[in-house]
Amino acid sequence: MAEAAAKTCCGYVVILGAPNAGKSTLLNALVGAKVAIVTPKVQTTRTRITAIAVEGPVQIVFVDTPGIFAPRRRLDRAMVQAAWAGAGDADVSVLLVDAAHYNAAHMAPILEGLGQLKSAPILALNKVDAVAKDKLLALAAELNAKARSSDTFMISALTGDGVADLKAHLAARMPQGPWLYPADQLADMPERLLAAEITREKLFLRLHQEVPYGLTVETESWEERKDGSARINQAIHVAREAHKPIVLGKGGQTLKSIGAAARAEMEQIFDRRVHLFLFVRVTEGWADDPEHYRAMGLEFPKS
Repeated sequence: MAEAAAKTCCGYVVILGAPNAGKSTLLNALVGAKVAIVTPKVQTTRTRITAIAVEGPVQIVFVDTPGIFAPRRRLDRAMVQAAWAGAGDADVSVLLVDAAHYNAAHMAPILEGLGQLKSAPILALNKVDAVAKDKLLALAAELNAKARSSDTFMISALTGDGVADLKAHLAARMPQGPWLYPADQLADMPERLLAAEITREKLFLRLHQEVPYGLTVETESWEERKDGSARINQAIHVAREAHKPIVLGKGGQTLKSIGAAARAEMEQIFDRRVHLFLFVRVTEGWADDPEHYRAMGLEFPKS
């Protein structure tokens, strides 16, 4: 047993990239299960999400970070700080780039910050199925020169092409040591926070106006019931009075639909019956309240 334990490996991998590069989609593909919310909107991920994958005797602890961009608001600064904090602690970093919608301006702040990493990042060009081969090769050469990347992978996080090769390579880079989590654990996130993230995803997917960026979801209470089910009360905080009727919808139908979708996914993930109750509250200035940042697992920027 001691000899077997000594041969195990475990380490941290951080996934960095610009907003909407496909980081959460890649994380879910690497783990083999949904552990991060995915929407077509940019800046969906607000906190660091820890997910766990196993490759033979190797356990890989992935950290999916918020996208790195030029921050304008306090919440933006907190998200970018969380991204770089995750990068500084990792054994290996993956720089994920949307090859189909490459934007040099968006990549500039990321490339500037790579010097603080422990080692050169692995470059992963995503959505390669939508880009001509000659353009891919040129982009790879440009980014390899700028990022001084150690290796390059061409992948599609959505279809899974190239993901297995990337995962195997990451496993080979993990340091020797005992596993940090049980073999069947897929994520290290409090259930209350995960439940809030599930509801926030459904809000992002359903609402197409500016509202999603002005709201947050807080799990206010979680009651374990005798029949094994859970009663979950969540508050949807919106920044303006005008946003409340948009979230509610006519006769409350939009909120009802969002709640049904969120409850169905919670029941699948938590493997139990869920009684979900959603309330919409106008909380002006919630984005300047330290308590909301702590609930999201973020450090509160002082300025």
